Amino acid sequence: MDPLRRYKAVLMGTEVPAFRQALATPAGFSGEDDDERLWNAHESALRERVEGATEVDDGASLLDIKLELVNRMLRECRLCERRCGADRIAGERGECGVGEARIASMFLHHGEEAPLVPSFTVFFAGCNFECVFCQNYDISTDPNCGREVSPDSLARRIENLTDVGRAGFHVSLVREWGEKAKNVNWVGGEPTPNLRYVLEVLKDCRANIPQIWNSNMYMSEPTMRLLQGAVDLYLADFKYGNDECAMRLSGAKDYTRVVKRNHRLAAAHAEVIVRHLMLPGHLECCTIPVLDWLAENTPNVLVNVMDQYHPAHRASEFPELRVGVKAKDYEMALDHAHSLGLRLI
Repeated sequence: MDPLRRYKAVLMGTEVPAFRQALATPAGFSGEDDDERLWNAHESALRERVEGATEVDDGASLLDIKLELVNRMLRECRLCERRCGADRIAGERGECGVGEARIASMFLHHGEEAPLVPSFTVFFAGCNFECVFCQNYDISTDPNCGREVSPDSLARRIENLTDVGRAGFHVSLVREWGEKAKNVNWVGGEPTPNLRYVLEVLKDCRANIPQIWNSNMYMSEPTMRLLQGAVDLYLADFKYGNDECAMRLSGAKDYTRVVKRNHRLAAAHAEVIVRHLMLPGHLECCTIPVLDWLAENTPNVLVNVMDQYHPAHRASEFPELRVGVKAKDYEMALDHAHSLGLRLI
C-alpha cells in the first residue's frame, strides 16, 4: 500500500485533512471537568471522528477539547519529555526558553522531500534540544528571535495559499507567494513548545490542506495524543541509536525510549516520513541501529537517509563532527537499508 495514500487523497480532494475532521467532530465537555474526565471525552471523540469537513453547528468540537487540554498542560508544562513544569500560562519559560510563539520565518519551501513540495514551512524560534551541530542554530538557540503572528492572521495566509479564499487573494500576496502550497509544515527550532499556537491556527483555518509535524519527536505521550487527529503526516527525526550519543550531542535524556515510543504512535495514527541525518563517525553506533529498529517496528513508513551533514554551531568542539560523512559510510547505510527492505525516499 502507498505509505502516503491518505496525504495524496487530501491533495486530490477526495479526503479532508485531519484537523477539519476534528472541527467537525462533536466533543461533550465542560471547563469544570477534571483532567481524567476530559481525557476520556477526548478519546471518545477520537473514536467517533466525523469523516466530512462540516463544522459542529452547536457546542464544542474535538479541536476545542484539544485546546482545553493543552492549556492545562501549559500550567505545568509537560509538552515535551523534559517535563520542566514551567507555568507558561503565567508567563514562565521552561528549559526550551519558549514563551509566546514566535515565528522566525515562513515561506514556500522547495527543498523538502519530493512529495511535499512546495511546502509552506513555518519556522518557530526556540527548541527543546541542544544539538551541538544544529544547522538552524540561529533560531533554535534564540527563542526571542522572529516575531509574533496572530493565529487568525496565519490562518488567513494559509487559506490564501490554497484554493480557499483565493478569489479575495490580496495582490501583494500573489506577488509574494505566486503558487499554491501542498501542505503546512510546522517546524523550527521545534514545534512542540508551540502546540497551543498551532491548534489555535487550525481552529480558525478553513483550508483543506494537509498538516505536517516536522519534529525531533521528543514529545510527551499526552502531546502525542493531542496530535492524533490533528496532523496528517509526521516528518519525524530519528537522530541517534543510543542514549549516550543523544545526551552528549543533544542534551536529551532517555532518548531512545521516548523517540521509539513516539515513532510507534505516529505510525499508528498518521503517515510518516522518517529522517535520519547521518553523523560522521556514527554509522555503527547510530545509523545501523536506527535502520534496524525501523525495519522491525515501523516497516511501512518512508525513510530518508540523509548525508548532507556539515559542521555548524559548536560541531568543531567534537572531533568526529569536524568533517562531513564519508561517501563509503553513506553507501553502506543505503545498502543496509535496502537489505532490510526499508522504503527509501
